Order: sequence, then structure tokens, then C-alpha cells
Amino acid sequence: MSPSSSQAESVVSRARSVRNVTLVGVAVNSVLTVGQIIVGLLANAFSLVADAMHTLSDLFADFMVLAAGKQSANPADTDHPYGHGRIETIATLVLGVSLVVVGIGFLWVSGMRLQAMGDQPPVHPAALVMALVTLLGKEALFRYTLAGGRRLKSPMLEANAWHARSDAASTLVVTIGIGGSLAGYPFLEPLAAAVVGFIILRTGALQSWRAVRELIDTGLPKEELNRLRQTINDTPGVAGLHDLRTRRMAHRVLCDAHVQVDPRITVSEGHYISESVLVAVHRAHPDIGEVLVHIDTEDDDMGWIFDEHAVRLPDRTAVLADLASLIGECLPLHRLQLHYLDGQVEIEAYFSPDAPLPDVGTLKQRVDTWLGDRPCYRGVTFYRVLGS
Repeated sequence: MSPSSSQAESVVSRARSVRNVTLVGVAVNSVLTVGQIIVGLLANAFSLVADAMHTLSDLFADFMVLAAGKQSANPADTDHPYGHGRIETIATLVLGVSLVVVGIGFLWVSGMRLQAMGDQPPVHPAALVMALVTLLGKEALFRYTLAGGRRLKSPMLEANAWHARSDAASTLVVTIGIGGSLAGYPFLEPLAAAVVGFIILRTGALQSWRAVRELIDTGLPKEELNRLRQTINDTPGVAGLHDLRTRRMAHRVLCDAHVQVDPRITVSEGHYISESVLVAVHRAHPDIGEVLVHIDTEDDDMGWIFDEHAVRLPDRTAVLADLASLIGECLPLHRLQLHYLDGQVEIEAYFSPDAPLPDVGTLKQRVDTWLGDRPCYRGVTFYRVLGS
């Protein structure tokens, strides 16, 4: 079903919020990068300059998030009928992979530094102050971005938050290294770098795996699926539920459900029940965006409708032709209702008040003979309409 105008407005509002959170990150990273480069060069702290380069990588990540967030907010079109949410997923994957690369880099560099601990140049205490300021700024940015990602249900923002945490971790390494150098313990920096490198590598791997699971259409967890199933089953008019499928697209969940209803209700009532399911799901599960409800008259998991036997079931035109041999003198009918159930057709024929019906005994004999020659029919019921 197509998203409503309120849903479209919600998507645009969410994209604007994602952009605002990311712009804060851009501003903080820009200030910290410039400060680290200036202080690092003046204080002879080249590790601080290197950390500034890592902070600069966060800026590229921020711009990537801005671009992806803008594109993912575009409405659905002919080429992308489900919207552009996958752009956000791909950005999450890219950011996760970048964390893996950064983690491997830290492990490599820490190993190299452990082999050359005596080559660290003396640094000015101002470098330690700048490192502490950067550490606090990065940690504050991480918490701010992570809170925004969870509030907006944006895996991309959460991935970017952890990217900021990885930069804070690298700053922690630099802080320990500078502090250790000033205190006469230079081995602390490469040791801490190895630990942080492993943490960053693990975080990036988890973020990447989460994006990959979304790209291969992994469904909701069992607990959430059971809650969704209960919501649908509790909707008035729903007699059963099967073939419930879900998949994620960025912050939204797409859902398909086969809902079983009374086989003898009208098409309009069946449509009403499907709309009721849609409303109930949206109210109880706000993160579910698209809901496709397929109305079934029976549990078609039995598969008869896909059996070649079902192909031989007559359609309305064929049924009318068959009925001509049974009640030809009473045609045309006032109304004809057909029920395709369990591989057979059940007929309800409504006659006009002045239709020349034969007596009940004669009609019953005709029907018994007629049904015996036509196993595709389950039964025939006749009604006479009293009014016009």
C-alpha cells in the first residue's frame, strides 16, 4: 500500500533531523581537527597530528551521512517503488567497513611502535591538554550522535556515532601516549593502541554485519514477529494468519501478511478487514512503514490453489454456461455468487421474484444429477429475491 501523506511528511522530518545531528558532528570535528594540527605542530606531538588525520576521516564520514540521508528521504518513484532507504543501509555498511579498516590500522601501528619505543620525540605539555580537550569533545559527540540515532531509529547515525567513538578511542591512545611520554613510560601508548584497535575492529564488524543482514532481507527477531502476529490476529474479522514476512529498510520495516477471513463475506468487507489490519499494525508498531495484506478465504498453505487441479476450475463465464443446462429457462439470474473453496466451486444463485422455478422435488433431482456429472462443483444453493 502506498504511504500516506503524513508518512511522507514524517520521512522528510526525520531526514531533516538526521541532517541536523550530522551537522553538529561536522562542526565539532572541524574545530578539533584544526586545533589538533596547530597544537600538534607547535608542541612537537606528531601523534596528535596523526590523530587529527583520523578526525579528518570522520568529516568525510559526516559528509557521506549527509548525502545518504538526503537521498534516502526522496519519495518513492517508478524505479524505486519502495523508496530510497537502502541508500542509508549502504552508507551504514561503508562506515562499518571503514571502522574495520581503522581497527586493523591501529593494530598494525601499535605493533610497529612496540618495536621502536625509544624513537618517541619529547613533547610539550600543551599537547596533553589538547588531547584531553579532544577526548572530551569526541566522547560528547559520540553520546549526542548515538542518542540521535536511537531516537530516529537510524542505523546509519548509530554507525557514525561509533565512528566518532573510534576517533575518541584513538585520542585516548594519543592521550595515554603523550602522558606516558611525559611521565617516562612510552610503552603505554602502543599497548593501549592494540586494545583499542581490537575494540574498533569488533565494532566495525558488527555494524557491517547488521547492514549486510538488512541488505539480504533478514526478518524481524522472533519476539517482535510474535508481537506483530498477535496484533494482526487480534484485529476483528481476522480468522487466521499465515505467510507473515518482514524485512528492514533503514529505519522502516516492510511487512507482508496473508490474512484469513470468513469465505462468504463480500469483497468490500474483506477490504475493510485488510484496512483494519493496516491501522492496527501502524498503531501498535510505529516502526513498520509498508504493510501488504493479502486476504485469503482459507489457509492456502495446503497449496491446492497452485495445483493443476485448480486450473480446471471454471470461471464465472464457464459457470453460467454450465448452469444453462440446469436452469436455462430461469436465466438471467438476479445475482450469482461463487465460492472457490478447497479445490471446488460452491454456487449461490439468486433468482428474481418472477423467475419460473420448477418445484422443489424436480429441482433437487436435477441438481443431484448435475453435480454427479461435474465433480468440480461442491454444491448449488438457490434463493429467490423478494424485492427488486
